[in-house]
Amino acid sequence: MTQVQSMHPDRYKWIALTNTTLGVFMATINSSIILISLPAIFRGIGINPLSPGNVGYLLWLLMGYLLVTAVLVISLGRLGDIVGRVRIFNLGFAVFSVASVLLALDPLRGSSGALWLVLWRLVQGVGGAMLFANSSAILVDAFPADQRGFAMGVNQVAAIGGSFVGLIAGGLLSIVDWRLVFWVSVPFGLLGTVWGYVSLRDNGIRSPAKIDWWGNLTFAVGLTSLLVGIVYGIEPYGTNSMGWTSPRVLTAFLLGAIFLSAFFVIETKTLAPMFNLRLFKIRAFLMGSAAGLLAAIARGGLQFMLIIWLQGIWLPLHGFSYSDTPLWAGIFLLPLTVGFLFAGPISGYLSDRHGARILSTTGLLVFGASFVGLLTVPTNFAYWIFAVLVFLNGVGGGMFSAPNAAAIMNSVPADQRGGAAGIQAAFMNTGMVLSIGIFFSLMIVGLTKTLPTAMFTGLRAHGVAVSQAHHVANLPAVGSLFSSFLGYNPLKSLLGSQSLAHVSHPQWTTLTGKHFFPNLLESPFHHGLIIVFTVAIVMSIVGALFSALRGERIRLPGGITLINDCYNANPMSMRAAIDDLAEIAPARRLAVLGDMLELGLEAGPGLHREVAEHAAVRGVEVLVTVGPLAAAMAGEAFGGETHAVPDAGAAAELLGVLLREGDTVLVKGSRGVGLERVAQALVAEGQAHASGLSPDRSTARSDPFAKRPAGRR
Repeated sequence: MTQVQSMHPDRYKWIALTNTTLGVFMATINSSIILISLPAIFRGIGINPLSPGNVGYLLWLLMGYLLVTAVLVISLGRLGDIVGRVRIFNLGFAVFSVASVLLALDPLRGSSGALWLVLWRLVQGVGGAMLFANSSAILVDAFPADQRGFAMGVNQVAAIGGSFVGLIAGGLLSIVDWRLVFWVSVPFGLLGTVWGYVSLRDNGIRSPAKIDWWGNLTFAVGLTSLLVGIVYGIEPYGTNSMGWTSPRVLTAFLLGAIFLSAFFVIETKTLAPMFNLRLFKIRAFLMGSAAGLLAAIARGGLQFMLIIWLQGIWLPLHGFSYSDTPLWAGIFLLPLTVGFLFAGPISGYLSDRHGARILSTTGLLVFGASFVGLLTVPTNFAYWIFAVLVFLNGVGGGMFSAPNAAAIMNSVPADQRGGAAGIQAAFMNTGMVLSIGIFFSLMIVGLTKTLPTAMFTGLRAHGVAVSQAHHVANLPAVGSLFSSFLGYNPLKSLLGSQSLAHVSHPQWTTLTGKHFFPNLLESPFHHGLIIVFTVAIVMSIVGALFSALRGERIRLPGGITLINDCYNANPMSMRAAIDDLAEIAPARRLAVLGDMLELGLEAGPGLHREVAEHAAVRGVEVLVTVGPLAAAMAGEAFGGETHAVPDAGAAAELLGVLLREGDTVLVKGSRGVGLERVAQALVAEGQAHASGLSPDRSTARSDPFAKRPAGRR
């Protein structure tokens, strides 16, 4: 049994997959379960969330979990690299379970009860951050490189699908008892804690280092300030519909900018940074991370807008009472979840064979196209059209997320996987918080232009006095949004009572019925929706562009694989590719390094020596160097078989002699001696038929290599 096989026994990798999937599924369910159950929770503790003094509790219960998770995942991921990923992951299960119990046992009522929930919700976010930060790294450690796409696909489906399942679970459980919203996590948390401690083990590469205290502190304060500013920016301030110009928000943004600037300076100077900026020199990591952040923002905005659309307009117009709309909104969004569950694992599986670029890029384009479709349907739509479009949105999200996550984690060195997973989780959760600020603000801007006039005209037509109609119509639009979002009858909340509104009983019945406010909101909401979804479309297209610019992997006939994670040549990138090469465990592993002159000054004089040393440690058998400088540098550090050739054509000719069926080849270098030139040269030399390397460089399954005599080398 080879070393790699012993590291990845079949039984253990499935244990790791099921345990980490349970962890992220539980964590993401709890990121969204509260969205639907907030009305029941506030009724349970006896406060009105829409009262001016209670809006802060509403926002912090809504966003505090995401904020804490976004702030801590990078630090906890890097800590996992240092002390052990499984140790931090298991502790996350325990912390999450304890916090869930204390949330469910809230002994207080009123503001004290709300504060209790907010504080323990933040602690629950700490546990969620521990789970998020290390689950991907544990999976990558457990699975060989050519199966990680499928594993990450299942994990990503659990992570993102859980956020949609949480909507339904929150609606169902809160009908029975609001405390069940928190109790439901406890048995899964206890199971995960015990199972993780018994079955999971750290088999990854650790990187012993001192904890970057200053980096952790400045990042935590900076990102917290920034996200807190976003939370309070969507609250009304004075006579303004939003608080972006309030001293509190401006101060938070200023502090965030100062501390984050200090953080980036610190990270460039410390020997063991928590946020390894050198990872962003890896092209696949940079492009995949940028695409993932944009997708997370667009996806978060979609989730909130669809909930408001269904709860505030469509469901009441179709006869559903406001108190029932939270549950039915989750049910009617099931096609979105089904699309994601369908596409995620399949796309992950295919990315193991065809690479991530085509799948993830196409996925984001499908994702963006679904927004275009949603813009074309009327606000009071036919459900089957809506269901098809949100299903396509889920399919596009699944096609993108799983291959993108696997490609990102495959692109980093083995000893940096915890930090890389933390960065990805931070981007996902920060994207959700940013989406709330961005899309709520855009929607409020759209509503502010059209809703007051429509509201005033409608109220006056049904007997409300001019002064009161003017007052209600000019209240901040965020109140109407939150009211719809929580399943409250907006006009009943705004007008108070029939006596206060000074209208007749029939007029009051009409004003507070299921149709008046939805009909009133329909046109203004669609105006805001055009703004919101147009921004989401732009984000999807830009994200697809980033995805298309990642590196690639080509499989030639006969099972020979060419790997190139990016064109930029730096030690971090090359070490990651060598790790990937070593973990595939083919018949033989060969590395091709470009000339240092060709690679440019960034490579530095020690590049080939460092990479060759790492290749020797990771079991690479043959090293082919392009150019005399590369040969001189690499030959000193590499103990295996080495060859020096002058150019890419000569490298391909030599590979034609060296290659055996099933070999894996790593090609590193600039565009001059990169993947495409070596692959095309292999075709030209007759080592791969032209049909085996199509113009779009996709995988081919025909024209296998003829088997070579065993002694030919």
